[in-house]
Formats: sequence, structure tokens, C-alpha cells
Amino acid sequence: MSSQEVLSRELALRIGLAARALPDTDAKRLFKVLTNCVGLPITEEKIGSINLQKLKAAEDGEFSGVDEGLLKKALHILKHDVEAGVTLKPEVYAYRNGDMPGSVRIACASNDAINVDGHFGSCSQFMIYQVSADEARLIDIRGTEAPAGLEVEDKNTFRAELIQDCQVIYMASVGGPAAAKIVKLGIHPMKLSGTEAIAGIIGQLQAVIAGTPPPWLAKIMGIEAPNRFRFEREATG
Repeated sequence: MSSQEVLSRELALRIGLAARALPDTDAKRLFKVLTNCVGLPITEEKIGSINLQKLKAAEDGEFSGVDEGLLKKALHILKHDVEAGVTLKPEVYAYRNGDMPGSVRIACASNDAINVDGHFGSCSQFMIYQVSADEARLIDIRGTEAPAGLEVEDKNTFRAELIQDCQVIYMASVGGPAAAKIVKLGIHPMKLSGTEAIAGIIGQLQAVIAGTPPPWLAKIMGIEAPNRFRFEREATG
């Protein structure tokens, strides 16, 4: 039996389980949407690249009316190895400066590569995304363990320097001293009230970018000062 046959069986099982999480959906319907979303053949890498927005837009918005919480649950099932419980890493895409005008670079403190579920000082990785109003691209996954042989005097400083090219970091929690080190590097810390799907966070950020970004975000995006003040007036009424 080839590894491809084993993989196909595993993916088919995941698709079947994910379909059960969605209303009025069987494996055939979900498979059709996934095919439209990423094309054939459906592979581990392609499944890993799907975010909430891509899933909702696929097949002319087949799932656009489905509750986002259920869609996130289905995505979670699709991206986990059912038997081994291993999380699939989403695919990393190349990025060159200037590829996405008006975009911001964010870091997400994550342990499972799907959710922002990590404490800044203990998460296993930072998922680095370039985000604009109409595109989100995973450009790097940065492990937080120091290289062998490297002595790290301050763990929080080391972690902050790992993401110093980012403008924003999302995390489940962070201590005061660590937050100060993040801010010192010019990174805007966003502490969440609980675990949230990265896809959902990106969707919310894209809506803000496309609408009325707050002054701090407008500045990051390179919007001129007069327009930043206009955004502030619109936000406050």
C-alpha cells in the first residue's frame, strides 16, 4: 500500500468528519467546495493553506451563509491528522517588499498553527502574515526555541527580536515587562481575551483596513497624517 493511498484515506476521513460539523453538508458537498477552493489533487499542503475567507468564497460562496464558528470548527478538523493528532502546517508563500501595497505584517503567537492560543513567553512559534484589505499571505513560521549553543540572557527580548520586522503581534496573553519590550521595538501588542482562530483575526483586520483604520494602524499602513486625523474624527463621530 503506497503512502499516497494512506494519505488519501486520511484526507477523506477528515473531509467526512468536517462535513458533519456543517449544517446540511455531506462529504460530497464539502469535497466540491474544497476542489473549487484549492484545485485537484487535494493535498496536505493545499488543505493547510485554506483560511476562513477562502472557504467562504469558494464555489460562488457556497458556505458564505454558514455560521463562522462552525466553519472554523470544520477547518480545524481538516487541518489535523485524525489518527496521530498532528496539526498540519499551512503553506508558506514567498514575499518581496512591495508585493502588497497598503499591507501590514503581523505575528500570531500560536502552538497549533491555526489559532492564536499562545502566551508570548511560552508559545512554540510565531506565524508571520502579510495582510492587506484583499489578501493575506503566510510568509514565515518562526520557532521560538533558541538555536543550540546560543545563550539567551533575556527570553522576552529574544522573542521580541524574532518578530521585529512585524508591526502587530496577536497573543493570548503577555506579561507587563514583555509587553514593554515589544513596544520598544515599535510593535503594537494585541492581547486577546481568549483563543481565536488566526483566520478570523485576519478577516477582522482586513475589514478594519478596508474601512476606517484607527490612527495607529493608519500610520503603520503609511497613510498621510491628514487622512489619519480624518479616520480619527470618523471613529469618534
